[in-house]
Amino acid sequence: MSQSPDDSTDTGAHTDFSSEMGYGDYLGLDQILSAQHPRSDHHDEMLFIVIHQATELWMKLTLHEMGAAMACIAADNLAPASKMLARVTRIQSQLIQSWDVLSTLTPADYLAFRDVLGHASGFQSHQYRLLEFLLGNKNAAMLKPHAHDEKTHGLLTHALQNPCLYDLVIILLGKRGFEIDPECLARDWSETYAANPSVLAAWTTVYADTQTYWDLYQLAEDLIDLEDWFQQWRFRHLTTVERIIGNKRGTGGTLGVDYLKRALDGRFFPELWQVRTGL
Repeated sequence: MSQSPDDSTDTGAHTDFSSEMGYGDYLGLDQILSAQHPRSDHHDEMLFIVIHQATELWMKLTLHEMGAAMACIAADNLAPASKMLARVTRIQSQLIQSWDVLSTLTPADYLAFRDVLGHASGFQSHQYRLLEFLLGNKNAAMLKPHAHDEKTHGLLTHALQNPCLYDLVIILLGKRGFEIDPECLARDWSETYAANPSVLAAWTTVYADTQTYWDLYQLAEDLIDLEDWFQQWRFRHLTTVERIIGNKRGTGGTLGVDYLKRALDGRFFPELWQVRTGL
């Protein structure tokens, strides 16, 4: 009988983990793989749970990378920030593909277990809300679903009241000698940023002389990649929801598809899109 190339007796792999850490121990697989608790007996609910749990894990890594990138930008250390932001865009591509899997859930499949969800909704994801705040989509009203959780509410409040990713980039432009309007450098961080002519002028200078400002130019393109992928994720979310529930309200009480459509209209880094027209 032939042996598989993966047979541990053939490869000499270590096999006794009775007193040592193994693969499952390191990854906490007992906890992860036992965290799926369907509330119904319908086959497709497992898909719904796993997709959303996997999304939360990817978002955890996204926030890990985003936080580190923001610290590097604040310290004017752009090379590692570029690598971290590039990793975020690769994560986003995985998240977009996850909608392809979820879209195998038909309206009839979803309706078979939708009632057991109660008011639970992705709208309540604190990691997603934190990501939105870090990207600059600030809205104090979005703290309300988390008022019952002191730790989470505090985390989101801190992100709301402090500079977002783009704020740190604009502050860096000022440090690099560009004439940035003072109101962009010391504004109410809890408000969503609005485009400013001085910031557009700075980016116009960067894009007109990329050799001189190469690291800032690279950062700008990293940000464009980030927003481009994020908008693609939002669009696939919209189309997946529409094909499954049409224009029904979401389980969390949102307007469903209409709410998601409005989210597509915003820009995180407005001047980086505007600068292309004037070049």
